[in-house]
Amino acid sequence: MHVLVTGGTGFIGRFLVPQLLKRPETAVTLLLRENYREQPLPPPLRPLRTQFNVVYADLRSFKLTAQSVRDAAPEAIIHLAAAGATEPFLPATTAIHHNLTGTLNLIHACFEKQHKVTQLIVARTPGELSGINTYAASKAATWEFCRMYARTRDWPIHGGMIFQAYGSGQPRQTFIPAALQAALAGENFPMTTGTQKRDWIYAEDVAAGLLAMLGAALSPATTVDIGTGIATSLIDVAHLIYKIVNRGGQPLPGALPSRPGDAPTQTANAAETGTLINWHANTALPDGLRQLCHHLKSQEDLLLPRIEIRNSRD
Repeated sequence: MHVLVTGGTGFIGRFLVPQLLKRPETAVTLLLRENYREQPLPPPLRPLRTQFNVVYADLRSFKLTAQSVRDAAPEAIIHLAAAGATEPFLPATTAIHHNLTGTLNLIHACFEKQHKVTQLIVARTPGELSGINTYAASKAATWEFCRMYARTRDWPIHGGMIFQAYGSGQPRQTFIPAALQAALAGENFPMTTGTQKRDWIYAEDVAAGLLAMLGAALSPATTVDIGTGIATSLIDVAHLIYKIVNRGGQPLPGALPSRPGDAPTQTANAAETGTLINWHANTALPDGLRQLCHHLKSQEDLLLPRIEIRNSRD
């Protein structure tokens, strides 16, 4: 099987690509922005560069996207590329151009200009269900178009609903990295009340779940939840981090205002996922946090100076 990956240099992509390369009889191509012609790949991908091919395109351009898909000639595509995953309040026009227009261009390049693509997996976010920021709203609109094409034209488009992923290499302003930085420094951690419950899934498990979707017998427009099925509140996660690190300091719930409209609970339907793709996440939250903490302790010199903690992290 030949698989094309968009967004392969991003947080999830850095876990997905190495796992994908280990699959037998699988050829891998990354679709990258033009700026990667001149700049180095992220560290996890550099040693693997000889094992995958690269095509270049800006997904906002249909011409460039169609040319890249034609050059790559994939049988399956995993579409991770998106704008706003870590900066969800980006300008609406930016979110629409990158997320909606970019995905539509990819869809048309796959199924109107090519006839070899047998599956397009589109990364989704549970934030689509509440739509409290421009990123989530643009992703929700994108999936409505995906679902429309899948249902009306029988195109094999599937959604991978990625719940609250965490792991090494995650942007530092997001919740778990920010809490870990404070805990490692022995400092207090200002946060919201932290009553929101999220389904925390280790990034390696996210990659494994997406790969389990490849070639699965899924009806067009099917979404598969990529999560653990267990919801844990932000404040409980923060306390667990401080317990694991054990350097002093503590979470300060209520020090930051909560975001209006934030969903109280987001949990994957893990049982349905098991039925659809015969896959379940392997890493329990305490184990994943310990692994991440160990990784960060080994690279503490890279964590200083600490960045300013931002209100949008959780």
